[in-house]
Amino acid sequence: MSDFILIDGDTAKFLQATFLPADIAVRDGQLTASGKGNLEGKAVCIEGDEATVIVQGCAYSTPSFSTVKGVGLLKIKALNSDQIATKTTNRETAVLLKGGLFDAEFKVIVPAQQLVGVALQPDAQMTYAGKGQFETTNTKWTAT
Repeated sequence: MSDFILIDGDTAKFLQATFLPADIAVRDGQLTASGKGNLEGKAVCIEGDEATVIVQGCAYSTPSFSTVKGVGLLKIKALNSDQIATKTTNRETAVLLKGGLFDAEFKVIVPAQQLVGVALQPDAQMTYAGKGQFETTNTKWTAT
């Protein structure tokens, strides 16, 4: 099935409700394309370009660690199979498609903390799994 091709500057939206129990102040990320072709004057995203999406400085807490918010970063952990073209390539690499939901990861940089007695105890969990989706400004070009 064909879907829209992703292009430089397209948005990766991280879905806040999927990172439970963490409550993350998610922000959108942007793709940086490395394909040689271009659509609508913008470079085409190819497999591997998803690694360019890193959203730093996102605050978080959890129900168990809510006294002091922590900070981390969001990134794409893995694409869904419908987000990688099976027939259309650029520079012999599959182009990226809008597709469904990708696997996302929140990596803790500074742990959230909870007051226990008179001391702060840090969150020991260093990653939280979630989901995200792409939004594209390309409304013309599709691929399979």
